[in-house]
Amino acid sequence: MSQLRRSRGSRDTQRNVVRRGAAVFGAALTVVALTACAGSGAGGGSGEAIEWKITDQTAAPSGDIGKITWASYAEPFSLDNAYAFDYADNQVLANVCESLLRLNADFTLSPGLAESYANPEPTKWVYQIRQGVKFHDGSEMTADDVVATMSRHLDPEVGSSWFSVYQYVTSIEKTGDWEVTVTTSIPDSQFNLGMGGSAGVVESAATLAELGSDYGNSSGGVNCTGPFKFDSWKSGEKITLSRFDDYWNDELKAKSETFEFVFMGDANARTNALKAGDVDGTWLLPMDSIRELQAKGSGDVLFGLNTSVANMVVSNLDGPLGDVNVRKALLMALDRQGILDAAYSGVGKVTDVYTTESVWADADPAAKERAFTDIESYDFDPEAAKQLVADAGFAGAELTIVSAPISQEFTVISQATVAAAKSIGLNAKIETVTPAAYTTLFADPAAREGVDLFYTNWYLSSPDPFEMYGILRTDEFSNYGNWSNPEFDALVKTSISTMDAAERSEVNADMQQLANAELPWLPLVEVPNAMYMGERVTGLSPSINFLYYPWAATLGAR
Repeated sequence: MSQLRRSRGSRDTQRNVVRRGAAVFGAALTVVALTACAGSGAGGGSGEAIEWKITDQTAAPSGDIGKITWASYAEPFSLDNAYAFDYADNQVLANVCESLLRLNADFTLSPGLAESYANPEPTKWVYQIRQGVKFHDGSEMTADDVVATMSRHLDPEVGSSWFSVYQYVTSIEKTGDWEVTVTTSIPDSQFNLGMGGSAGVVESAATLAELGSDYGNSSGGVNCTGPFKFDSWKSGEKITLSRFDDYWNDELKAKSETFEFVFMGDANARTNALKAGDVDGTWLLPMDSIRELQAKGSGDVLFGLNTSVANMVVSNLDGPLGDVNVRKALLMALDRQGILDAAYSGVGKVTDVYTTESVWADADPAAKERAFTDIESYDFDPEAAKQLVADAGFAGAELTIVSAPISQEFTVISQATVAAAKSIGLNAKIETVTPAAYTTLFADPAAREGVDLFYTNWYLSSPDPFEMYGILRTDEFSNYGNWSNPEFDALVKTSISTMDAAERSEVNADMQQLANAELPWLPLVEVPNAMYMGERVTGLSPSINFLYYPWAATLGAR
């Protein structure tokens, strides 16, 4: 599959086109999400259930290794952190360019290029920048580089994909030799959480100025501070990285001399290469290849922590789905366990909410418990669902579901949704579009005209459920069905300005409960982050944090 190409439009369009593309194309290859710490499921269509469990960390390497070859499902769009917003981009960037904070495997944050940070006033975040860090060209990173890189996200000419993290920022200033202060227009609890991802990456200001629009592409490359440095990018084929010997963090020095990402868009070809040992591993493992690799591969199929939930987006509230009881009926009529078995080989679990427990680590335990247990459960009950539709007066109403020939998940879920709708008295049809046309559903409201439902896998990049619920407020770009609830909007406003994580979790739990009751989207399943690690290497964590953590540096010889 070709990667999503982003247009350089307005920053609002830019950031949302790309984000939605990340959701779609992540779903296209694996449809991942967090499950409980361990579990098993009935496999779909091939007999015995797949045995699986969450792996926190693989065994430490026995030593260094010369070269590691890694299969990527797609070629990156860009390695410029302002545009790196997809799995293919960030799995590479995380090993070359570092952020102010480090997003760990358990989705906690720790110091990175910022030695420390403080929130001395509700509208100020102050970062003490680490000294003695070198860029890959040998120059020293300074506070000026931090200011220059962060300021790009506010520049309309740049059109950063990460503008949403900076939307309340009014100034970014060097306030000491090694100090940077960010001022916001309102108390913004989410800004610092975003500094563990690509929004917090620091680039060389001199190289940014020198390369201009070529920064981050195949000809220009990047100049950052990570354990690997950019060597080359052969378009359509591979990206090659080499170990950076002057890397500042001894604990994360790369254990391989060379790391090569080869682009393999064909899932079958990727599976065959893994079986043959031609490549040493891959992220976003196609779920339908698990049995084959477990049986015939010489490495390990691993499942790690994730933050995503598979949903059917309700994109038309002017039709039958504008009635909350019809939305509830459709969810009750969906055989979500059957979807899990058929689309994900039974790995994962059905969910009635839009977040996973992994992003509630700093929550008050009682609030977290309320968010996941004191909710409405939409158990499979087609007869009761059919009565809800009849009582609402929508028997015989029509629904249009858009799908695309991207992966088996799309086929399974769209067909299951049609079957569910018909079973409760609705007339549903599938409209199949090209993968490129499918991505426009996330960017262009005109593309959603006449569309009632479409599928997405929505992952979170920061350790707080607000990232999910903030997009469902009134008039938010990604609120695709224009769902509006004044009570919910008030909770969003309160949450973002509540700086204490435990206190904020109480508000977040209210948002989760309200969304669960109203169903602006239809939550389906959550499954773990599936990946494959070959027999030559070991050392990584299979967590979704691979998007922002220098995971390749941890891989060495078995």
